[in-house]
Amino acid sequence: MEYSQLEPKAIWKNFAALNSVPRPSKKEEKVIKFIKEFGENLGLPTTVDAVGNVIITKPATTGMENRQPIVLQSHLDMVCQKNNDVDFDFETQGIQMFVDGDWVRARGTTLGADNGLGVATIMSILESNDIAHPDLEALFTIDEETGMTGALALKPGQLNGKILLNLDTEEDDEIDIGCAGGVDVTASAKFTLVEGKGQTFQIEIKGLQGGHSGMDIHKGFGNANKILGRFLFLGLENQIQLISIDGGGLRNAIPREAVALFSAENPEAFLKNADRLKTDILEEFATLEKDLIINIEKTDSSEKAINFDDSKKIIFAINAAHNGVFRMSPEVEGLVEASNNVARVELKNGEIRILNLSRSSVESTKWEVANQLKSSFESNGLKTEFGGSYPGWKPKPDAEIIHLMTALYETNFGEKPMVVACHAGLECGIIGANYPEMEMVSFGPTIKGAHSPDERANIASVQKFWKFTQDILKNIPLKN
Repeated sequence: MEYSQLEPKAIWKNFAALNSVPRPSKKEEKVIKFIKEFGENLGLPTTVDAVGNVIITKPATTGMENRQPIVLQSHLDMVCQKNNDVDFDFETQGIQMFVDGDWVRARGTTLGADNGLGVATIMSILESNDIAHPDLEALFTIDEETGMTGALALKPGQLNGKILLNLDTEEDDEIDIGCAGGVDVTASAKFTLVEGKGQTFQIEIKGLQGGHSGMDIHKGFGNANKILGRFLFLGLENQIQLISIDGGGLRNAIPREAVALFSAENPEAFLKNADRLKTDILEEFATLEKDLIINIEKTDSSEKAINFDDSKKIIFAINAAHNGVFRMSPEVEGLVEASNNVARVELKNGEIRILNLSRSSVESTKWEVANQLKSSFESNGLKTEFGGSYPGWKPKPDAEIIHLMTALYETNFGEKPMVVACHAGLECGIIGANYPEMEMVSFGPTIKGAHSPDERANIASVQKFWKFTQDILKNIPLKN
């Protein structure tokens, strides 16, 4: 079946149109223009603010004028990840979608269902003539995935809604009422290059699942940078000298691939020990990472290296950096309170950069993780900088919209939803800082493998989500 034949046709039509427009984070010019023209073509008041957020307003349908005004919100940008063997340019090409049984996927890349299905849903409501709703503002933010700069730039008074519905959750039986905050932690240094000694090696880690560094961080998936670091640490016995490292990508994606080039003075001893470690690691991850591949091979390189002592500092820094769950929430069972993702390691021409995203639903714990990383990095001679800090979203479980949505879910689907807080970073916390009286909730269809080329959207879940969304809109509470 073609995706164009799927129900609800309105959402899949708009999602396909959106996915034809390149929309990498921080390069959203084309999709901003697309959404702006969409609103203007419908004859609806459409504005673009100074950073690129698009707001489209639509008056209440007949009989809904006395309901509380709402904000429907999703972000325009998407995580751009692809398999190594796929030739694809996210800045010029549209996503290639296809139906795979009960799911919609993309060919070798992220699908953009996060948060494209939310955007497509709002588009479908804006263009509809038969869906009941109160006065609404459609808020399309930019750069959610790499800094939340769109939400951070929103100013008090831009929005008039009393309830915000964020359509960016990835399990259709969940109603999210809180989320983690985050901060970028970047370590860097520059070292002098020298002639390398001994045999040159390349180690490549690939085939890991990757995934969302918030929603998947507790699942024990392999982090390519940390696995690579274990081999480099092993190489210290052989006077290893680093030449280059290229591991991971975006801060909010668990690294799937990493490769390092280095020299070792005793190649046969290193190979023997490395093969033993390779066997151990493959056994460790045999259940979770069935496609993990570790390639270790001798190679030739004329590139200069970093001396042993400086290489040791980098290797110690990579291995000392905490990765994964830092603390579980003592209040909410099963919720990760704090974590870190060692997201990107790049060494080139003697310059090292290690990028991390530290998350926590508790502000003090967020900084505890960040400062622990700073301690380990600076103990090894790397400068550490913090950036892109954003607050978490504190739950308000007694909000009227939460009770309404819980009751509607039970009526529609015959079971109670999971009312939860999540470890992902949602824009609600940032928006709430400027609109503290606004009630907020996040929900969405089931999306698996977000932030990786395995991303997929469940077809039946989109149908369920569409029905639920329409029911919420027509039951929005009366104005106070």
